[in-house]
Amino acid sequence: MEKMNQDEMKNLVLNYLTKEYLEDVDEEITFDTPLISSGYVDSFSMISLLVFLENTFKIKIPGSKATPEAFDTINRIIALVNQYYV
Repeated sequence: MEKMNQDEMKNLVLNYLTKEYLEDVDEEITFDTPLISSGYVDSFSMISLLVFLENTFKIKIPGSKATPEAFDTINRIIALVNQYYV
């Protein structure tokens, strides 16, 4: 499978989050919208997002790196994924 570019990765994560957790959110979610600190994504949802990222990108993110800060925006999530996605 061909490696995705940054825009494809961001849109994939945004679509996943919108479908799974943000359907009832009225405001527009951007790549810099705080997800965890705004309460859109909770710790349980963060775990399923981690599994989604690992399965989608065929990577393993160490638990020590899967912090609320690293998962707080789509841009931060993609930066984390890029550390392991080669």
